[in-house]
Amino acid sequence: MTSLTDPAPHSMRRWAIFVVGSINFVISMFYRVSTAVISPSLVHDLGFTSSQLSDLSAVFFYAFAFSQLPMGVALDRYGTRRTLLVLSTFGVTGAILFSVGETPNHLIVARTLLGIGVSGNLMVLLTLFAAWFPVNRFGFLTGLVVSIGVLGNLLAATPLALMNHWIGWRSSFLVFALLNAAVVVIFLLIARERPPGSAPKTVRSGEMENGLYSLFRSYGYWAISLCSFVRYGYFAALQGLWIAPFLIYGLGLTEIAAGNALFVMGLGYMIALPLGGSLSDLVLRSRRQVVILSMSLMCLLTFSIVLWTKPVPMWLVMTTMFGLGFCSAPGNIAYAHMKELLPPDMVARALTAVNLFTVLGAGVITHILGIAVGPEPAKLTCPEDFRALWLIGGFSIALVVAVYYPVQDSNVLKQKRS
Repeated sequence: MTSLTDPAPHSMRRWAIFVVGSINFVISMFYRVSTAVISPSLVHDLGFTSSQLSDLSAVFFYAFAFSQLPMGVALDRYGTRRTLLVLSTFGVTGAILFSVGETPNHLIVARTLLGIGVSGNLMVLLTLFAAWFPVNRFGFLTGLVVSIGVLGNLLAATPLALMNHWIGWRSSFLVFALLNAAVVVIFLLIARERPPGSAPKTVRSGEMENGLYSLFRSYGYWAISLCSFVRYGYFAALQGLWIAPFLIYGLGLTEIAAGNALFVMGLGYMIALPLGGSLSDLVLRSRRQVVILSMSLMCLLTFSIVLWTKPVPMWLVMTTMFGLGFCSAPGNIAYAHMKELLPPDMVARALTAVNLFTVLGAGVITHILGIAVGPEPAKLTCPEDFRALWLIGGFSIALVVAVYYPVQDSNVLKQKRS
């Protein structure tokens, strides 16, 4: 038997875990961006200011990010089911409180609980993947579940807007709270920590603290975390905010055309997630090569935009936006890389510790790009005015590729099946 041996080759339970866990992750992604489309209603109903709307969005990410390390310890010590039960109690409570909140502060507290509550939806699933699936499918499954999770972003757009119109934002969040609770209950009923016959993981006193200490001493951990911080942080900052001013004010596109470009960018990201996993798992049998290749291409694309001058052909805009999304997505393979560089008893801590930096990157880089662009992007009228946006991204990506380059692949994927 090798480390590529399938731990549960004929199990239907693991696919039930995958399906229900993916739905749970879709709900997490919905909550992440759910305030954007209802923000006019929040202003009208509760008198939210622009600053309070920003706080409402940001507090979710900070609560989510700073839950990662303690959650990783809990996953290793108490297991996935108990950890998810506790976290989801916070999440469902937050969604219910959001639906009945009477002031901006009430909703900010509710969003904090939501951030804590869904902070484990992906990491619980990845931890179970590590136990139930062979190692050479981990990269593909990670990419696939993140790709499915993007559906949550779509739910928070037109569907939520329609629900807000039909039943109001309060009833809409109550519906999602009930759906969230139902999915968690089903998941807890079907999920098991490991396949039948697998040896339970034993954790002795002091191992958690020593494990975290060993993790933080690892060059691979810091290199992969920095890579994730910049890779996802830059992409999220572009997709979530800064690409639209560039397209509308810098290139002179209409809002509809800019929306189409954003859609194509997201489409590239969704397509590349499972493809990158399969390339890593089955073709190159390397995490490192896929991450370096994809991020190097993203770096070149970013620098190429610095050279743009009006008029820019629409085909070039669309192709480049697709390419940015496509080249960013395989960076998720870093989760699989981190998992394979460390002992099995440190998997949950390693994944959640990397996820901490991944989520923080979105907030920090958004603010950095905001300083570079300036307070009034509407006064920027040509692509050259946005060069700082792309120079910061290009040099940052080049830096983290250099930092990541010395990290070696594990030998896991190179083993032959017995």
